[in-house]
Amino acid sequence: MSIAHAVPSVTGGSSRWLLLGSLALNLFFVGVAVAMAIRAPAPPYWDRNVFVRVERLAVTLPPADADLVRGAMNANHAVIDTAQTKFHDAREHIHTVLRQEPFDPAALRAAMAESRNARLAFDQLIQGIFATTAAQMSGAGRHALADWPPGRKSQQK
Repeated sequence: MSIAHAVPSVTGGSSRWLLLGSLALNLFFVGVAVAMAIRAPAPPYWDRNVFVRVERLAVTLPPADADLVRGAMNANHAVIDTAQTKFHDAREHIHTVLRQEPFDPAALRAAMAESRNARLAFDQLIQGIFATTAAQMSGAGRHALADWPPGRKSQQK
């Protein structure tokens, strides 16, 4: 066998493996592209609306405790909605002040103070409702509330 016969066989075999490798790589990328195209994005878990978040929490509670939480939220719906709107508006005001030209640091500080105050009022309202409601809940409901979000390890000792 001469060198002339050995070289074409090596080249022919190499091109076959190169073709198979290229085909496998192309199939891999096509599979990834198809998977990305048909995959639905995960819905965001966080929602800025407190009523949506409380409903997600309520479905993890025992039924009687969930009814208590829903009832307390419904009984205070108008007050909660007003406080939530004031907080969201105060946050939007910060964005507005940041976009103003010329920029005014004092106005930003005032907008941030307004946002802090609105957040504090909102938090105190929600926490007050939960404190009152928790006093009426079962032990299992309070434990589920303490272990929120689901899957969080209990802090019992």
